[in-house]
Amino acid sequence: MSKPVTRSYSRYAREATELLGNLIRSTRIDRGMTIAELAERAGISRGLVYRIESGDMGCSIGASFELAAILGIPLFNADPQTLSRHLASLQDRLSLLPQSVRSSAKNLKDDF
Repeated sequence: MSKPVTRSYSRYAREATELLGNLIRSTRIDRGMTIAELAERAGISRGLVYRIESGDMGCSIGASFELAAILGIPLFNADPQTLSRHLASLQDRLSLLPQSVRSSAKNLKDDF
């Protein structure tokens, strides 16, 4: 199946992506970093950084979040303790799934 030529996004999603891109750009400039420096730290291309800063909807959310993390931009309005509680709650719910669905935690022997 071929990839669709165009995809429609909600106004909210487009504005959020544009806002994050502008926030990344302004923070990068405030910190005196070039696009090339930020791209090198994130391990991505300069073109991808430029597209993220421009609000391109086709960019990886992981790459966008990594740029925000490198620049110290908080993505969520929650303190680390709140996020830890949510993660613990999620892990509790995942433990209710059958064993075949859960990923197995392998015990590594690292005592060389």
